Amino acid sequence: MPQTEPDFGLINEAHPELFNIQAMPAQPKTLKPGQLTEDKIRHFFEKGYLLVPEFFKHEELDVCRRDIEKLVDDLAQMLYDGGKIASLYKEHGLFQRLTYIEKEFPGANILLHKQGKLTEGFQALWSNERLLNLVEQLIGPEIMGHPVWNLRTKTPNNEATTVPWHQDSAYLDNESYKVLQATAWIPLLDATKKNGCMEVISGGHLPGKVVRHTCCWGNTWYVMMDEKDAEEKLNIDMEKDKVLCEVPYGGMLLINNMIPHRSLNNMSDEIRWSLDLRWQTPEKPVGFYGLKDGVLMRSQKNPIEKIDWESFNSVDRHQEADKTRKEPVEEDKFDTIIVGPWMKKWEVTHTNRHTEKLSLRLETSWHKA
Repeated sequence: MPQTEPDFGLINEAHPELFNIQAMPAQPKTLKPGQLTEDKIRHFFEKGYLLVPEFFKHEELDVCRRDIEKLVDDLAQMLYDGGKIASLYKEHGLFQRLTYIEKEFPGANILLHKQGKLTEGFQALWSNERLLNLVEQLIGPEIMGHPVWNLRTKTPNNEATTVPWHQDSAYLDNESYKVLQATAWIPLLDATKKNGCMEVISGGHLPGKVVRHTCCWGNTWYVMMDEKDAEEKLNIDMEKDKVLCEVPYGGMLLINNMIPHRSLNNMSDEIRWSLDLRWQTPEKPVGFYGLKDGVLMRSQKNPIEKIDWESFNSVDRHQEADKTRKEPVEEDKFDTIIVGPWMKKWEVTHTNRHTEKLSLRLETSWHKA
């Protein structure tokens, strides 16, 4: 588990060779389905991100949409049965229903985020053969799904879904500073500036180091990157190097765990649903603070016939964290507070209802899967 001293996440070491063009695996002479040209893969390593506007068939993502509709329906029923909302709001569709539920029960989107149910549709997308072929170009033929994945429930004008500037490794084990982790950010509708798409700082990954972050931003559980420290240590200009990444439905944004990025506020009247899925090499596996390991998806050395989703889904990070507590805390299924070990890596410069629970919930109440 992480130490409790402020800025434990700030380590005086850098590994640029693990994230820049030196880290690019040998590219195939003959491309498999889903693989991209070498110049595009070079862009990923040189800039730290790659926008792929067309990749998935709509029907592949439509499955995930239907799964989300079921998750929202289950959440609505739970809140209704618990006397938290007076209507199930079934007359509203995928891109409005949770917003109506949220108005009656603020924090409903947080509850859905915390549940973290890895549906069969999400599993199929994460291990999509064409997608894994592309991931091979980024990290090689040995591929493990990282234990941290997310369904983003970005309801309109909601601080809890607007993520400030950060590097992903600021949330993860410090061991992640020594491993290239590839992430696909996949919106489930056209992601635009208006509905809160992503922005990245081009080239911010090149020094291969994590800069200072502080906890926590606004009334959220998010850590926030120190922009001045980032400009000094990452050799970037936060304004000039900023890139808006609008992604059409069927596309995705690829990033690594070192590049600074953020998620804008959703100023539209629709929910911006998205998934972020991560991979790393099993040769240097990095779990989630000892609470959960990754899931092996592909191996050239030891080919696997079937991904062991059952074992992966059987480990509940929430329950594992409970085992570490001296005095277990009874969990309220309607609790909209999130506490996690990443908050202990950084100095708490702003307190809110989430940080106030750090002393009671020693490790995490982040999503379970």
